[in-house]
Amino acid sequence: MSTGPNRILDDFAKLMTDAAGAAQGVRKEVETAFHAQAERWLNSMDLVKREEFDVVRELALKALEENEALKTRLEALEAQLSAQAK
Repeated sequence: MSTGPNRILDDFAKLMTDAAGAAQGVRKEVETAFHAQAERWLNSMDLVKREEFDVVRELALKALEENEALKTRLEALEAQLSAQAK
């Protein structure tokens, strides 16, 4: 068994190891609480998630392309009707 200065150093090292472990545990708890609070705050702002935004953006781009195609088709049909009317 350790005696004298070695035992004091061993006890001090054990105390520091325990303190470091406790500090790491507190750090994890603070991070978890911060993330939860940040998520609640962001949810209260009615923000859209990036994935949802990208899906809606793709739908809007597809609708725009379809609209342009229909516009071109309509103009061609109107031109055809105009030519037949003459």
